[in-house]
Amino acid sequence: MAMESMAEAINNRFDRKKYQELTAKILENAEIQAFIKENAYQNDQVSKSLTKFNEYVAEKAKFVQGQPTKIDGYEPILIDNEGFADVTYRATEETLAKEAEISKKRRVKLVGMPKEFAAVKWSDVLLNDAKRVISYQAVANFIADYPNNNGLYLYGDFGVGKSFMMAAMANELAGKGVSTTIIHYPTFIADINFETVQNRVNAVKKAPVLVIDDIGAEINNAWVRDAVLQVILQYRMQENLTTFFTSNLTMAELERHLAETKHAEETWPAKRVMERVRYLAKEIRLEGENLRHDK
Repeated sequence: MAMESMAEAINNRFDRKKYQELTAKILENAEIQAFIKENAYQNDQVSKSLTKFNEYVAEKAKFVQGQPTKIDGYEPILIDNEGFADVTYRATEETLAKEAEISKKRRVKLVGMPKEFAAVKWSDVLLNDAKRVISYQAVANFIADYPNNNGLYLYGDFGVGKSFMMAAMANELAGKGVSTTIIHYPTFIADINFETVQNRVNAVKKAPVLVIDDIGAEINNAWVRDAVLQVILQYRMQENLTTFFTSNLTMAELERHLAETKHAEETWPAKRVMERVRYLAKEIRLEGENLRHDK
C-alpha cells in the first residue's frame, strides 16, 4: 500500500495517531535526517517542511524503483529554501545524454537530402583509397579548426561520397555546437518562384555553415542563377559565412554551365557568381569508385 501523503494526513489531523506515525516514518529516513542536521533545522522548521520531506521520500522511492517521477527522467533533490525544505529535480545522466542528442540533431538541417544522412558519423567516411587522403584531410582539418578555415568546393565523379562526407562533417560539427544546413541544390530551386524566392533564400543564406550540394546538376536559368544563387553567395561572402559546395563539375565546368541559358550564353553573370564561389571555397577533387553501385 502506498504511503499516505502528508497533505492527506494533515487534512485528517483528528487521527492524531496516523499523523504521528507518518511523521515518524518520514523522519526516520536517513537522507532526511542528514539534511536536517546539515542545515541545523529547529523543530519549527522541521514541522513546516514535513510536506516537502514527504514529497521527497515518495518521489525518491519512485526514482530508485525506475518509476516515473513528477518530472520523468529527473531525480528529486532536497534543497534549503530560505530556512525551509524544498524539492527540486535534476536531470539524470541518461536524460542529459538524450537531450544532448536531440539538440545535436537539431543543429543539422537537411533540405532535399536522404533522411539517413542525419545519422552519418565521421568514422563512417571511407578512407579506402590513397587518392582520397587529400580531400579527407582537408575536411577533417576544417572540423578540427572551425571556424578558422574556409569552405571547400568538393568535386568528383558520381557516387564517390561527396554528399556523404558533407553529412558526416555536419554531424561532427553539431557535436561541437555548430549548426549546418545542407541543401540539395536542384531540389531546392525546383519549386522556387517569384512569390517564394525571398523566404526560401532567407531560410538558408544565414546558416552558420551551408553546404550547397550537387550544384551544376540543375537545369540552369538566368533568373535562378541571379535571384537565388547569386543572392545567397553575395550575402555569405559579405558576412564571411562558411560555405561548402559539392558537384560533379570542376569550377571551370560549373562556370560554363552557369553561362548557358535557353536564350544566350551569359558569360559575365556566370563569372560574377563564380567569383563568389572561388572566394568562399577552395576547389578540391574527391577521388574514388562509385559507392552507390547503381551504374
